[in-house]
Amino acid sequence: MSCPSIAPSRNGECAGCRHRKHAMIEDRSNGYDAIADAFVAARSGSTTGRAVIRRWAASLPAGGTVVDIGCGSGEPVTAALIDAGLAVSALDASPALVAAFRRRFPAVEVACEPAERSRFFGRRFDGAVAIGLMFLLPENAQRALVGRVAGALKPGGRFLFTAPRQARAWDDVLTGRRSSSLGAAEYGRLLDAAGLDLIAEHVDEGENHHFEARKRAA
Repeated sequence: MSCPSIAPSRNGECAGCRHRKHAMIEDRSNGYDAIADAFVAARSGSTTGRAVIRRWAASLPAGGTVVDIGCGSGEPVTAALIDAGLAVSALDASPALVAAFRRRFPAVEVACEPAERSRFFGRRFDGAVAIGLMFLLPENAQRALVGRVAGALKPGGRFLFTAPRQARAWDDVLTGRRSSSLGAAEYGRLLDAAGLDLIAEHVDEGENHHFEARKRAA
């Protein structure tokens, strides 16, 4: 089907179609940049999962360093980490969500970059969280992220992420894009292979399933 409103280029493809294809290729936010306002509104004032985050944060050294992967606008996860006295660095692939994050937390270090190639993984942290992110990524990217997080954690460092316990796929409510959970057995295998021990699982009041892992001592 051609685009009737814009003249085609020499190869028969209109500039508007090329622009849309380029935007689709370059969107590393898994569709969340386009619906950032709706996402921020849905998270504003939310306390879902905050108790799990607080308990997890209490297991880290006082004033410890944490990277929030897929931070969104920072609510409620980053807010809970800051309240716990932790030093937070954050990243998200959506420019609109990062802008909202900076307005809410101007003193917190945040980068607009995808988890698949974040510069933060060249550093070392006491903890890492990926709440509401893992299952948005392609399956190979999920597997790679576990290894990258493991490499960025100090010995004894903690990793907390959410994904359904059962292996399944579904369409994301906000973006309509395909999401998938690898399932508890596969996540456990990936964690083990990366030098992380799965030490606990939690379910919050929103029925979100949390996996908690700890990096083995060197």
